[in-house]
Amino acid sequence: MLVADLLLLVLAARITSNQKQTSNMTNDELKVKLSELLPSVAYEEGGQWLNINIDHKDWLYFANSLRNHPELNFDYLFCLTCIDWKTHLTMVYHLESTQYRHPVVIKSKLDRALAQIESVSLIWRTAEFYEREVYELFGVDFLNHPDLRLLILPEGWEGRNPLRKDFEDPINMIKL
Repeated sequence: MLVADLLLLVLAARITSNQKQTSNMTNDELKVKLSELLPSVAYEEGGQWLNINIDHKDWLYFANSLRNHPELNFDYLFCLTCIDWKTHLTMVYHLESTQYRHPVVIKSKLDRALAQIESVSLIWRTAEFYEREVYELFGVDFLNHPDLRLLILPEGWEGRNPLRKDFEDPINMIKL
């Protein structure tokens, strides 16, 4: 038997094994499981994905649980962004389990004056760049981030946060 044939057999066995493990939880089943992990979660009804609101102080614990719980295995952070509502900021994290194929959206409200939340870059490596982008554009301080510095904007833009609603650009006369 050739090495290529052996590799094909191993790959086929893995695919078959993964197919047996793959099962989507309904949103209601996910709600039960997530409420067990963090009883204080709140859910937004409607929409395509399950939307979950949590306190920013619970984020690191909850993120770690989402990633490492064997029935959840949210191993893919595919979007991290921030929304400025003028009165507060909201961090938004889109996660999916590549094994179970269930997506969720996690939201956490932040104070505009002290916009801080724990970094999840050690849980999901993609967060490292997403968090740097949100840091420079919205001014969110990601606590314990390994390399929190400007990503896109040139030097001298620290603290200017051009995607905040109160940003004013006198050169281009942008005012929201």
